[in-house]
Amino acid sequence: MIGKFESNKDRIQELTSTGAKRVGNIASIITGTVAEVTREIGEWVTDVIEMNEAAEAARKDAAAQRDVERAATAATEADQPVRSESAADADKSRTTARFVDGEVVTPETADIIDVETIEDEAPTRGCDDRR
Repeated sequence: MIGKFESNKDRIQELTSTGAKRVGNIASIITGTVAEVTREIGEWVTDVIEMNEAAEAARKDAAAQRDVERAATAATEADQPVRSESAADADKSRTTARFVDGEVVTPETADIIDVETIEDEAPTRGCDDRR
């Protein structure tokens, strides 16, 4: 028969052994969870970076497309014949200059561009009133 001392020693030994295994299992779970969370956060940050790069590329493409369209419009307007002016219209164009006052707006910050025409009473020469 086993004595009380040896029985207590075996019980403490078993409790310590199973306790260490449980703590090890818990530590493995925590370590695995931390690794998975870190991986997910890293993938999310990568997605954010890729979205920003794609948005920047789209802005550059849109700007290039606008430049091409402006160049095509300018070339088309340059090919149109200049209309002749009567003497009264020619005199009026010398006394009234037309200016377009526009606001420079980046595509990211505005949906509406405010442009207005301002008539000036100051005489100018060589004002070509094409429309």
